[in-house]
Amino acid sequence: MILYLHGFRSSPSSMKARLVGEHMQALGLGTGYLCPQLPASPKAAMELALKLVAGVPAGELALIGSSLGGYYATWLAEKLGCRAAVLNPAVVPMLDLEPYVGVGTQFHSDEPFEFKRDYIEELQALAVPRITRPERYFLLAATGDEVLDYRDMVRHYAGAAQQVIAGSDHAISGFADYVAPVLAFCGVGAGR
Repeated sequence: MILYLHGFRSSPSSMKARLVGEHMQALGLGTGYLCPQLPASPKAAMELALKLVAGVPAGELALIGSSLGGYYATWLAEKLGCRAAVLNPAVVPMLDLEPYVGVGTQFHSDEPFEFKRDYIEELQALAVPRITRPERYFLLAATGDEVLDYRDMVRHYAGAAQQVIAGSDHAISGFADYVAPVLAFCGVGAGR
């Protein structure tokens, strides 16, 4: 099973989430792919994620997390002992998201999105200062990320499998070229 965790103010309609879902469908594995709309509250988001994967053995579970979803995937991988592919992951979102406290809209709709000050503390509670088993992680980072510094990602995931893309952007616009290696890390491939 793959659980995809989207980024801040994003949704299951994001380009990367849709591409992963389409690949899983094409492989006949669509029922093994979950990509929920995450609530704004980090605590509630993690409660939802844990509920969705309850009972799935760590060896049969892989997480894919983009941006803030990468931060979430890291916390979950440490808690559950499963693999995680992180795509331009947030490393210290408590600092990055402070300016976004308030009401805005989601990226893929005009739905309101409220990020409360309390959520900064909820993010702090999910901090993973150092990953414990680097072999459980795959980092895909873009040097051209205009939102987060890829060097922070490379340092945080030291020892993990890493693919650093020269250029690109925070959204990883050319993600279609990287879906196969991400899924392969998650244990999914054309031969399965």
